[in-house]
Amino acid sequence: MKKISIVTPCYNEELNVEECWKAVRELFDSRLKGYAREHIFCDNASSDRTVEILKGIAARDDSVKIIVNARNFGPLRSNYNGVMAASGDAILLCMVADLQDPPELIPDFVKLWESGYDVVYGIRAVREEGVILRNIRRAYYRLLTALADLAVPPGVGDFQLADRRIVEAMRKIDDVHPFMRMMTFECGGKAIGVEYTWRARKRGISKNNFLRLFDQGINGFVTFTVLPVRLVLFAGFFLAALSLLYAFIILLIWLHSGSSAEPGIVTVITAIFFFGAVQLIVAGLIGEYTLAIYGQVRRKPVVFERERINFGTTDLDGRAKDA
Repeated sequence: MKKISIVTPCYNEELNVEECWKAVRELFDSRLKGYAREHIFCDNASSDRTVEILKGIAARDDSVKIIVNARNFGPLRSNYNGVMAASGDAILLCMVADLQDPPELIPDFVKLWESGYDVVYGIRAVREEGVILRNIRRAYYRLLTALADLAVPPGVGDFQLADRRIVEAMRKIDDVHPFMRMMTFECGGKAIGVEYTWRARKRGISKNNFLRLFDQGINGFVTFTVLPVRLVLFAGFFLAALSLLYAFIILLIWLHSGSSAEPGIVTVITAIFFFGAVQLIVAGLIGEYTLAIYGQVRRKPVVFERERINFGTTDLDGRAKDA
């Protein structure tokens, strides 16, 4: 019997984790009856009753496994660590605890995976959220996918079902700041998208505040594009050219009618613009090399765990075995 792993990151989700568990279990009791279930909850050191509730669920359902982090490492790192611990033949990378991504799509994802697709990804065609935040997200992902070296449709999140081969390929990337929604595309393979409505949260408030969203956004740009560094580099060349143009125009004015400025003022202004531009160019070039080095030295663990529950012994490649 093939096993499907579901990974759910959570932080202070005491109002949602039990309903998330029930929704997934009911799917495997009905539409996915021919598959084994593994539901991994990755708790980011919650300060409410989330872990207590999860332990109660795990005590009566051995298909539920729990990873409790030593501290809050952020949703991306915690989620990725759970995916790396999954043992399924196919892994749903992220089933959010608040069910904003509809679990009823999972059987459709599995059907497409069984038909030969390595990655089945959800596309948030409609977002039930405020106009301002919805447009900001849409603009960001369109910009990211346009500038990245990978062909990724706009609206793709972590709600993806990936074949075991893809997950093992993701493991080789060894990135301490994983951006999973694009890592699956980097690994290659046959992929297909399914459009859906991203629902409004029913209970509780999102723990992804503006600073966390900003950090995740910057991580996506740094990991999959060289845009930040290239912008500085191009700005340097632009300002250098602008300063030389300015100096040339001042020279023409002086030759035509003489200069009304105090002696040396034009030279100082030109020099400030020019050497400021040179500094930006040098900083951009250093940044290019730093990015290359940075990609090779990120070797600290993704998270530090406090405990694991319902996991058996683990072999060297990270796949869980029954004890």
